[in-house]
Amino acid sequence: MGPIRYIVILFPVLTLLALLGFFCWYWRTQRSPLAQQLAPAPQPKRRFTFAGRCHPLARRDAIPILLITCIYAVTAFAHLGSLQAPQSAWDFGDGESATFSLPESVQVSRLWYYPNLGTGKYQVEISADGTQWLTLWSRTETDETGSEETVYYWADPEGYGESYAMTQNYNQLFKWNELTFENPQYIRYLRITGQANKGLLELGEVALFDLEGNRVNLSASASPLFDEQETVPEKTTYYDSAYFDEIYHPRTAWEHIRGIEPYEISHPPLGKLIMGVGIRLFGMTPFGWRFMGTLFGVGMLPLLYVFLKNLFGRTSIATCGTVLLAADFMHLTQTRLATIDTYAFFFILLMYYFMYRYLTLPAGAPFRKCALPLFLSGLFWGIGAASKWTVIYGCTGLVVLYFIGLYQKLRDWPADGETGARQPGRLKWAFQILAFSVLVFALIPAAIYTLSYLPYAWAEGDSSLTGLVGAMWENQRYMLSYHSGVTDTHPYSSRWYQWLFDIRPILYYMDNSVPGYTTRFAAFVNPVVCWGGLLAVLACAAQAVRRRCAKALFIVIGYLAQLVPWFFIGRITFAYHYFPSVLFLILALCYVFYSLSEQEELIAWKPAMYAITAGAAALYALFYPVLVGIQIPSWYGTCLLRWLPSWPF
Repeated sequence: MGPIRYIVILFPVLTLLALLGFFCWYWRTQRSPLAQQLAPAPQPKRRFTFAGRCHPLARRDAIPILLITCIYAVTAFAHLGSLQAPQSAWDFGDGESATFSLPESVQVSRLWYYPNLGTGKYQVEISADGTQWLTLWSRTETDETGSEETVYYWADPEGYGESYAMTQNYNQLFKWNELTFENPQYIRYLRITGQANKGLLELGEVALFDLEGNRVNLSASASPLFDEQETVPEKTTYYDSAYFDEIYHPRTAWEHIRGIEPYEISHPPLGKLIMGVGIRLFGMTPFGWRFMGTLFGVGMLPLLYVFLKNLFGRTSIATCGTVLLAADFMHLTQTRLATIDTYAFFFILLMYYFMYRYLTLPAGAPFRKCALPLFLSGLFWGIGAASKWTVIYGCTGLVVLYFIGLYQKLRDWPADGETGARQPGRLKWAFQILAFSVLVFALIPAAIYTLSYLPYAWAEGDSSLTGLVGAMWENQRYMLSYHSGVTDTHPYSSRWYQWLFDIRPILYYMDNSVPGYTTRFAAFVNPVVCWGGLLAVLACAAQAVRRRCAKALFIVIGYLAQLVPWFFIGRITFAYHYFPSVLFLILALCYVFYSLSEQEELIAWKPAMYAITAGAAALYALFYPVLVGIQIPSWYGTCLLRWLPSWPF
């Protein structure tokens, strides 16, 4: 491809130069005489006052909210997943064996199968006449490059033991698996015998292909293994099969629906229960198990808009901030993947929003007015913690903000205008708030967390309070042991310091089967949000000290609460663990826009803000194919998308 491939170097260089130029200009404006004149005078005795106006929405805000949400929803739900997948299944547990008769004898070169629940293996036997049977065997061969390949072949079983060559491992469930035969044979009768590892061994569908690669018509068969042949895809991809951690979470959601003891117990259950709503609506299909996460991803946009409008009071800033989230790469890819990280982000957003609503209430505000935002913040923290433990990291930020706010409200309690003495009721209010906070941030979340384990108790047959608490407690011990003992490695793992600079995306899917083309998608942050947001967080930290700005302090505390715990975690980590921090990167960028907007005579702040937002949206369009799995020419990734050597394009 020659020198053209090096054009890709220009993109990150130009992006970095543009962002650095913007922030250099920002700092010059903050040091200008105008900025010094507008900056509030330092108040040593009253630092970081959160109390202030919480800007409400106006009617005109409905237009950008609806426009951004609808446009993003189209891009998020497009090609999300198939609405068709085998729903019926044959249970081969307990050594079950079944013989199936095909409409006619046909020479078969390949077999596809779609496992449902349960793990184990199958002995597969075939016959052309019902008398002489051949058994499926496998062997492992190593090619010249050292790669191992499993070869499947038919052989006479006489004189040999049983051969359970067709496997159903945990990473093969709810996806189409292929067996290609070294010596194709004629099949009229098919016999399958199961050997389950434990309990169920469900096989959803089987498809056979002749020598020309055409699927054998088995629609006339009444067997559950051949009754949904319309669900067999022309080519198996992520669109019709589970990928990455979808082999865990949708399976567990399906097990909860069916009242079966769950397989994946390394995270709290509520996220999988939410995922199960989509499965109930659309069946155990790729679209069904991805639906709720994508819907929550769409729902984040109007919520963030409201948050930004309350924070900064400007429609333009709220619009640009919401576009930044809509244009973020990880937000799109991660919410389309059926994992529980989406729900963690969603509830972190809500719990910080309502904490901010509480913090902005003036000192002396009646208890009943403070109770609602505190209750909602605690409620969503409880729901989030019951979805994924990473939400607990965010709670550390809530705790810090809560006590700073409590101190400020007690410090600034209204005084009598004549005597200067504090008005009565301060201690009573403090007692009410503290007692209520124990209820909403400890007792109610603990109840939500425990109740989320009801599916565990039901599956174990003991839904009593003792059984429920026992199931919950036992799982906490397991999760703590599991996460502290993970020693696995992964080619796309990364550490927290790599997340800061977008160095190592995690590649979720790759298909290079078509020469000259590739299909893949990865999770990483939009460079404008990642690099610009990091600079903005540093700006917030500086302004929190320099200008004693409570908004900046709020953002910095939230960001550090999500990031700092990963400094001390030694287990394998991935780029998606940075996902909740993206919220605060965007808040930080919007804070920079806001601080520029405070200088009324500085008219260039809006064009600069719009340019940064447009740049993020342009990158979203450029990278969209590798965020959702659209096939692209190989040169597209090499020449346009591989900004860093570690990016997998």
